[in-house]
Amino acid sequence: MKKGLKQSITLITTLLLLSACGGNTSNKSANSTDAKVATGQKSSKVLNLMESSEVGSMDTIFTQDEPSVNAQSNVFEGLYQLDEKDNVIPAVAKAMPEISEDGKTYTIKLREDAKWSNGDKVTANDFVFAWKKMADPKNQANYFFLMDGTILNGTEIVNEEKAADELGVKALDDYTLEIKMAKPVPYFTSLLAFSPFFPQNEKFVTEKGKEYGTSSENIVSNGPFLMKNWDQASMSWDLVSNPDYYDADKVKSEKIHFEVLKETNTVFNLYESGELDVAILTGDFAKQNKDNPDYEAIQRSKVYSLRMNQKRNDKPSIFANENVRKAVAYALDKKSLVDNILADGSKDIYGYIPKDFVSNPKTGEDFRKEAGDLVKTNEKLANEYLDKAKKELNGDVTIELLSKDGDGDKKVAEFIQGQLEKTLPGLKINVKTVPLNNSIELMKKGDYELSVSMWGPDYQDPMTFLESSVSTKNKTSYRSEKYDQLIDDASNKYANEPEKRWETLIAAEKVLVEEDVALIPLYQQARGQLVRPGVEGIEYHNFGATCTYKNAYIKE
Repeated sequence: MKKGLKQSITLITTLLLLSACGGNTSNKSANSTDAKVATGQKSSKVLNLMESSEVGSMDTIFTQDEPSVNAQSNVFEGLYQLDEKDNVIPAVAKAMPEISEDGKTYTIKLREDAKWSNGDKVTANDFVFAWKKMADPKNQANYFFLMDGTILNGTEIVNEEKAADELGVKALDDYTLEIKMAKPVPYFTSLLAFSPFFPQNEKFVTEKGKEYGTSSENIVSNGPFLMKNWDQASMSWDLVSNPDYYDADKVKSEKIHFEVLKETNTVFNLYESGELDVAILTGDFAKQNKDNPDYEAIQRSKVYSLRMNQKRNDKPSIFANENVRKAVAYALDKKSLVDNILADGSKDIYGYIPKDFVSNPKTGEDFRKEAGDLVKTNEKLANEYLDKAKKELNGDVTIELLSKDGDGDKKVAEFIQGQLEKTLPGLKINVKTVPLNNSIELMKKGDYELSVSMWGPDYQDPMTFLESSVSTKNKTSYRSEKYDQLIDDASNKYANEPEKRWETLIAAEKVLVEEDVALIPLYQQARGQLVRPGVEGIEYHNFGATCTYKNAYIKE
């Protein structure tokens, strides 16, 4: 632990609170710090926060890991952002978009006082450059699939039928952006608040080349914070207030210090010693602190699942066998996992769409309740599938489970290993533990068999979970004409028939999770944490980035 964590560092933190979970901001009487921040002055008291793993990259098109998206969403700013109730509000945009009657043309006026930290103006061209970069298949952007079926020509570009320059977005002038859509997309405005749609400074990015986004020196910012003392190997970094940010007076803290903490006992000890202001707890530490007045469990819409790669290094893997997939799916005791290993308020889940995330457009019924439970634990059925698999594979089944090296990650992997080997005699699980960046790289290359993965919704619609599993977009070599057709119908045929679209999405989830068992949902995450008295303004989001820090501070 660096000495800097023990010193008085000035910090800024704005975390936008997940509306479904309620806020954790308080209405306590103002003290000297409250008076300062109310008048636009920043709190000088250090706010010490944590992440459970390293930041993989600060290039907004190349990451899907939570720490990176969180950091990007505080260092950069897009056209729109989310308020404390997850409403979409203008950011770099002056106002909400003007949308044509047919829903296919968006015209967005940009504010003229937004600047990059190198002094350049943020212009419409910065968005055009970033989006074309994301759409271009040669860049292998993690979120390139968000262009498929949304912006005009996005599908053709993703499929290498058209050049990225033909994407339906252009700058009418420096401060006017026009977006042509392939079809009406009701959730598109909320998608514009998500980090892959943030702008990039073309001159700076081009100058840095492959080094862009790999260290503090290789970043130019337009958001409330600057990132300092960071590179891709860093176990700590700082966010400091950006004096060139157009809304700098609203930022509540001068500096936020982050430490990567992977061991829960270290997290708890640092909180107890006053060196950490928000401590994320799991397992025994979460259980032991349930009655601590500082403890809270925040329900989230993030879903953890087991990803089964059906083709490894261009050859069929063990999970190309459907009976292996189904044996593992029915054998898992998810309730034991959340109750005994996580113990942080997370809930076992039997579908891919989380509870309390989206509702039937006509009846208001929650998706998870209406779709029901899929693939519930059934040891007898699991062994029947394993016996079939053994006959087809001529022997026992051995699986490699890829795990990140965080304390919680390792405990979950160990539970899955022990529980599956106990429930399924003849099944062998070998755990391979690697750092976050190595895990990301192995998954991108398809060099893994089984991995625990998290998916956080990018926008508030079931499609944010389901669309990435179609044959052309998933990274597990899952192929299903039936599933692809259902998703296509929901996206196109029933785009303007909300009830029919809803039914189609329920049917698609059933194919993905139960009929094909292409992935295995494990649990809907909760964030169990200790929050020091005096920490204000921390909020969490239901989709997009988990946390933003513009308004957060700690009382002096």
